[in-house]
Amino acid sequence: MNFVPPEINLVPLMPAIIPAVTAMLVMLGDALLPGNNKRWLAFVALAGLTLAGVQTFVLYDANLSAFNNSVLADNLALGVALVVIVAAFVTILLSLDYLRARNLDFGEYLALLLGATSGMILMALANDLIVMFLGLELFSLPLYVLCAFWRTNNMSLEAGMKYFLLGAFSSAFFLYGVALLYGATGSTNLDVIASATNSSGNVLFLMGIGLLLVGFGFKVGLVPFQWWMPDVYEGAPTPITAFMSVATKAAAFAAFFRTFLVAVPASGLDWQMVLAILAVVTMTLGNVAALVQSNIKRMLAYSSIAHAGYILVALVAGEAAGGTSAALFYFAAYAVMNLAAFGAVIALGNGERERVSFADLAGAAQQKPWAAAALAISLLSLAGFPPFAGFVAKFFVFGAAVNAGYVWLAILGVLNSLVSVYYYLGPVVRMYMNPPAEGWAQTPSRTPVILAFAVVVVVLLTIGLGLFPSEVIQFAQAAR
Repeated sequence: MNFVPPEINLVPLMPAIIPAVTAMLVMLGDALLPGNNKRWLAFVALAGLTLAGVQTFVLYDANLSAFNNSVLADNLALGVALVVIVAAFVTILLSLDYLRARNLDFGEYLALLLGATSGMILMALANDLIVMFLGLELFSLPLYVLCAFWRTNNMSLEAGMKYFLLGAFSSAFFLYGVALLYGATGSTNLDVIASATNSSGNVLFLMGIGLLLVGFGFKVGLVPFQWWMPDVYEGAPTPITAFMSVATKAAAFAAFFRTFLVAVPASGLDWQMVLAILAVVTMTLGNVAALVQSNIKRMLAYSSIAHAGYILVALVAGEAAGGTSAALFYFAAYAVMNLAAFGAVIALGNGERERVSFADLAGAAQQKPWAAAALAISLLSLAGFPPFAGFVAKFFVFGAAVNAGYVWLAILGVLNSLVSVYYYLGPVVRMYMNPPAEGWAQTPSRTPVILAFAVVVVVLLTIGLGLFPSEVIQFAQAAR
């Protein structure tokens, strides 16, 4: 029997390769070139991300595959890759003055961020469980370090340790699930697993799918695997919290969708009802827990859990009902409005001090009106108010559920959105209705131009996706 080497075609992998190569260039520049101020490395990172974004856009609709179909650059993967690249680009803009104010290293930070970006894109491109695991670890390891990057801050160190320990457990569950699926079907390729129609009653197959669900559930924040998120989101540097909340969720959900829509349906396993119940529990617990928070980063963490439940509704609806395209639009909308929220939190701060407690937000509109307006718009969008992006995203997700026959699931999603209005409006009321918090009025600070530019751009995109969603919707519908 002759060995046939796999087809070597790196073009589908270019969206992941370019950020990885850029990370190496940043590390070389940081190590070899003189100078203490390495902010110019950010321009190298931004140039690499721009090139990766252009390459990703060029590949859209090409549907290329490589390495015996273990990598698949279809429209869903490329759409998610664009979301991740945009999130990384904006995160760098949000980070420049944040790092300078805390005397943190630029080179290491940028290299780790680009490495995580590469891993997320690889996970979205994966059509094989082994490649998926490689992507998972490639973005998880840098994120463990980035969460603890503010080394003189105990909360940051604690966040990194918690994320590392729980992430290691979730990776073990995922890898064990891959091993069981290989034992049940003889392959880790999703297309081959889908063709193993006799595996539906196989105990190994069922256990493998269950363990994969645990791994995915941890990364996207599904109940009961969400307990790490509030502590990690609160303790991590705020730009990294913004990046994790958007890019990690998009990449993990892309792999989640591909696994369950490609590999599982052919087995005859009725998983939709299980995921529907999981979606209801996730969005309900996330919203209820967010009601009692007094820290905006923790509130947005529980909000992120609730949004994971909304996105899971799209997976339950399935590709035929438009669930895939609805989820891709949701990724884009959630990215811009969540980045706007965390960017506004950074902009409202003063040097190393951030307004993260609701008490500190009091009267913020009087001192930094534009940043308070940005935070208000992003929170209203997250709540689903028209005419912002969040309203359109939820409309399409719940519409897909109705098209698939899950009317009750859409109704529960709408009711959960109504509950979320209360905690999203809380910070807005404090910023505009309360007198300024003590200690803030006396020390107003000027917002850095790059930070202000990044926040304004994502706020305008939040408004634009709500008022003019048709182009992005057509782009997302091509992912069916």
